[in-house]
Amino acid sequence: MIEKDIKERIRELIETPILKRGLELVDLEWKKERTGWVLRLFIDKPGGVTIGDCAKISEMVGKILDKEDLIHRSYNLEVSSPGIERPLVKKEDFERFRGEKAKVVLKSPLEGRKNFSGIILGIEEEFLLLEIDQKVWRLPLGEIKKANLQPELKF
Repeated sequence: MIEKDIKERIRELIETPILKRGLELVDLEWKKERTGWVLRLFIDKPGGVTIGDCAKISEMVGKILDKEDLIHRSYNLEVSSPGIERPLVKKEDFERFRGEKAKVVLKSPLEGRKNFSGIILGIEEEFLLLEIDQKVWRLPLGEIKKANLQPELKF
């Protein structure tokens, strides 16, 4: 099975059980690192996740993957919070975090630039509307390589 297919199959297997426990699967990574293969899950819930949430999801996902016998190599399973610079992966993420500041990187340049940092105005058709210096940018969703919240920390 191709690595991309494994990632999608894992998502199909675990997303609903995670939702049933009141948590959201924000994103998952399946990749080879220096120390070997890693399956990294990022989960969230209103108010944030606890270490206990991460431990429960890790145990549950481990059992599901063992039962399905999908991964035929050794790997490390890591479950954590997405952190304050939460990845924005799904269309719904951009609607949910409307009014928040985000950093967006495109796959190819739009008007000579790939990096954008501004306020999320929402989704219109297949475009993310991002306000930067009082200008509204229409960024094609299919061209987004990476997007993260960019909270302003005040001390």
